[in-house]
Amino acid sequence: MAVTLYLDSTGAGSIAVQQSPLAELCACLHALDEPGHHPASAGWVARAQRDVDGDLLDTAAAWAPLWGGFRARYLLPLSAGPRRTLFAELQDIAELPIGDFVGMTVQALIGKNETEPAPVLGDDLLQRLRLISTSRMEIAARLRADPETFRAALLGFLAAFAAAAFDAEWRVLRPALDRDGALRERDLRNKGALVLADYPTTLATSATGPSSGPLRIVFDKLYNATARVHAGRPCLLVPTVHGRPHFVIKHFPGYPVVIQYSPDAADMPTLETARRRLAALQDPTRLRLCYAIVRTPVATAELATQLGMSAPQVSRHLRRLREAGLVHTHRRGSVVYYQLDTAAVERLGPDLLSVLYR
Repeated sequence: MAVTLYLDSTGAGSIAVQQSPLAELCACLHALDEPGHHPASAGWVARAQRDVDGDLLDTAAAWAPLWGGFRARYLLPLSAGPRRTLFAELQDIAELPIGDFVGMTVQALIGKNETEPAPVLGDDLLQRLRLISTSRMEIAARLRADPETFRAALLGFLAAFAAAAFDAEWRVLRPALDRDGALRERDLRNKGALVLADYPTTLATSATGPSSGPLRIVFDKLYNATARVHAGRPCLLVPTVHGRPHFVIKHFPGYPVVIQYSPDAADMPTLETARRRLAALQDPTRLRLCYAIVRTPVATAELATQLGMSAPQVSRHLRRLREAGLVHTHRRGSVVYYQLDTAAVERLGPDLLSVLYR
């Protein structure tokens, strides 16, 4: 499963780096709602829980599905352009056509991130949402009853919460985001659209050859979707601090594609890496090999003796462990020694969670 972007040009003209206080505010709100997988945000979460009024925290919990795993599209930049203030971004939501606002909200509630408009808010959809969670059904019922009042209440909450717990944090975060943005802009000048391949991708290629397009970038995600990027519909790269470990790709017909990434996104594991490592460790023989090399480096011939196997058989299993990035090798003369990469094995649990949360 993957999200595929088709770019009409390999140049940088259809891609821009854009800071977004609104996107970072919603990353903070998501961390507040699910602090367990946002350890780097623990300090801010603790301060918010200590300092923010209880009623405001309760309201944040009630609205939380809108900035969950399938964040509402309007909570990320709706247009490309100069640096925006939080007030300006909230005003963009206020001016959004109400049909688009409803569609984006429903997509977030049902976990839909496709290019087609979201389903109509009918009784069948409310029933479907009830099976996901009562909180999502209640949000949808409020939305259906009076979309304009719903939108005004949401915007009022976001402004109030920002004043209470985010504005000061944003002043601290902006220098780091500025630095990363400058690096991304340099990469854009040097690489053009191929800068997107620096993120967790499985493929970056053109349809008919290296010098012609469209360029196809396949992102490592746990759902399938496609979108096209061109001069009239750019791709906006939005850096985040509190959004880690998520790698967010959002698109809705008629609006820019947005990628929200953390500065270390390029170092995050891919789904394929996690899959290969899990597959490699499923085999009982490879587990015995891991046991044999966990403490000290061992040569293939000695491993064959210990396991009662031929050297070629051991070599085939070691190759699978090496391809999965689970062993270190070093040579002494003509002999190659293998040792388990214990850090890679230890990270497998957090890495797998990171992939699933992304």
